[in-house]
Amino acid sequence: MFIKNDTISLRCAEPDDAERIYAWENDRSIWRVSGTFVPYTRFQIEQFLLNNNDLSSQKQLRLMIDLNESGASIGCLDLYDYDPINAHVSIGILIDAAHRKQGYAQAALSLCMDYLFHDLMLHQAFCVIDELNIESQQLFENQGFTHCGRRKEWIKTAKGYIDLYEYQRLIH
Repeated sequence: MFIKNDTISLRCAEPDDAERIYAWENDRSIWRVSGTFVPYTRFQIEQFLLNNNDLSSQKQLRLMIDLNESGASIGCLDLYDYDPINAHVSIGILIDAAHRKQGYAQAALSLCMDYLFHDLMLHQAFCVIDELNIESQQLFENQGFTHCGRRKEWIKTAKGYIDLYEYQRLIH
């Protein structure tokens, strides 16, 4: 365990998590929001977890979201594009479909923000969310993120192009 509240814990992803991550990364229903367009192999995921899951050297970190009561992994939180000089990082979050709409994403993001601003002493965090993902927009807005930009017609879908919104949260 890395950081926790009464309900969930955040911890660094380990090689034992590869099978669960493999299932999430290859779920085509979420590829639009994750920016994925080709499947990942188990080997690729295992290699990432063994060699690349390091915020300091690789500028990215995957944290697992676990339920305290059962220890079950219900999602993950990604930190990427980490810039220690300018003190900012990008955030992405995924909650398994069976555990959505139960407050876990809000709790995980809250724990993460505490870590980013108090432990890492970052100045800001940011994320990008497509215009159709209203739940994620609300999640980040509820954590103090503000809409700060729009990339018009950024993502191609079967029904045409959609915009990508940029959000950021500053700590002064």
